[in-house]
Amino acid sequence: MALDLSVVVPTFERRASLERLIDALGRQDLPPDRFEVIVVDDGSTDDTKAWLRAAATPFELRLAEQAHGGPGAARNRGVALARAELIVFLDDDVVPDASLLSAHLAAHARLPGSVVIGPMLPPDGWRRPAWIRWEEQKLLRQYRDMRRGRWACTYRQFFTGNASLARARFVAAGGFDQTLTRAEDVDLGYRLYGIGMRFAFEPGARAYHYPTRSFEAWRQMPYRYGQADVVMQRDKGNPALAIAFDEFRGRRWLARFIARACVGHPPLVRSAVFALSAATRFFAAARQHRLAGAALSGIFSVLYWQGVSDALGDPAVARDAAAGRRPALRAVDP
Repeated sequence: MALDLSVVVPTFERRASLERLIDALGRQDLPPDRFEVIVVDDGSTDDTKAWLRAAATPFELRLAEQAHGGPGAARNRGVALARAELIVFLDDDVVPDASLLSAHLAAHARLPGSVVIGPMLPPDGWRRPAWIRWEEQKLLRQYRDMRRGRWACTYRQFFTGNASLARARFVAAGGFDQTLTRAEDVDLGYRLYGIGMRFAFEPGARAYHYPTRSFEAWRQMPYRYGQADVVMQRDKGNPALAIAFDEFRGRRWLARFIARACVGHPPLVRSAVFALSAATRFFAAARQHRLAGAALSGIFSVLYWQGVSDALGDPAVARDAAAGRRPALRAVDP
């Protein structure tokens, strides 16, 4: 029987969460002979590979190994090995609902030629730190707005923790840019959009997300996103930075104020992040989630714009953003 889909999972040093994912894939309502799972180990040094080699699954489980090159490189390798025409990307820290794979299949039957995005939802009863809760709320707001029709799903929602598309279109768009350490999924999404792909949100393709990022790891993300947005717009014509400029004035006043005051002055950035990190912990301990979220938004804003500033060599970039002045990069429309 021909395979309906290939599930591609990049993994690195997450044996326990990977086991949870593989177990959930074994309980899909799609018959196990209709899909394969390709796990690409991205240079793990724990017992991930040994566990995968010994794992007994109702579906075909294939292991590929590579030196540590990042999730984009791992996904590219997985797609190159895939035998089905439809690719489903899942992260190694999600647990798919039993109907996730069949929901992706049904969405492609209804909407041929689309990239299908499924939600990554917070599990019930799972304790998580304030910065993970902050991320969840951002995602849930996007899912709610798409479900209510406030705006359509676009390439900016191409989060590859739970997404699917035709293998041929992935190849035609050039796959993931392995030089990007952040936003490699949105970068590919923009190139898929450029070759005529549509994007569709499928609420029924549910996965439950168990991220384990430390606060230090979370604080590294916005700086890298800022640098990636500069690269994408300057070198690829992706209007990521132009969109960030347009959206900046709608951010929380605290985030705008801190970015304007601190970006371009590294000692002030470090002081602001230190103070806001202490505030985050204090408010989170007091269960003041709204105030903790405001502090986290301030951290994200100042570090994102510092990343943009460093990539552009422009210490005034946040003040320019507040005044509605975009940097002189490629002329693109968001």
